[in-house]
Amino acid sequence: LSDRCFFHTEEMSRFLNVLRSWLVMVSVIAMGNTVQSFRDHSFLSEKLYTGMPEFVNGLQARTFGIWTLLSSIIRCACAIDIQNRTLYHITLWTFVLALGHFLSEAFIYKTAPLTIGVMAPLIVASFSIIGMLIGFQCFPETQEEVGARQKKHN
Repeated sequence: LSDRCFFHTEEMSRFLNVLRSWLVMVSVIAMGNTVQSFRDHSFLSEKLYTGMPEFVNGLQARTFGIWTLLSSIIRCACAIDIQNRTLYHITLWTFVLALGHFLSEAFIYKTAPLTIGVMAPLIVASFSIIGMLIGFQCFPETQEEVGARQKKHN
């Protein structure tokens, strides 16, 4: 493990297992939201975009559903292969994008007031970002990082 890790190996392993479980749970919930987006677009206008429900139509709901499905697949893949740095970064970005989307809809576009339907994804995205940033601190160093560190010491 890296010098920058503030967990011991056993604690880090436990933390990554909790993170993996969290990613699977979030992924399964997202799959349900995907199905709901395709079945009935009123789900989005009644739960999320309550500030301007007239903006929600079938096309927008299906686009939201595909975006949610893609995020779900990426998160589940990361849970399976949590040591894959590239996949880990991409997964982290799915949460950053979700947080940015819901914050902008709430505060800039005013389409999604802070109801429980909007607060839930904001909380999930925020906790996920924090958890993934903590987990990332303890990734093993790459060969490039080891080489760069050794060059500095010489």
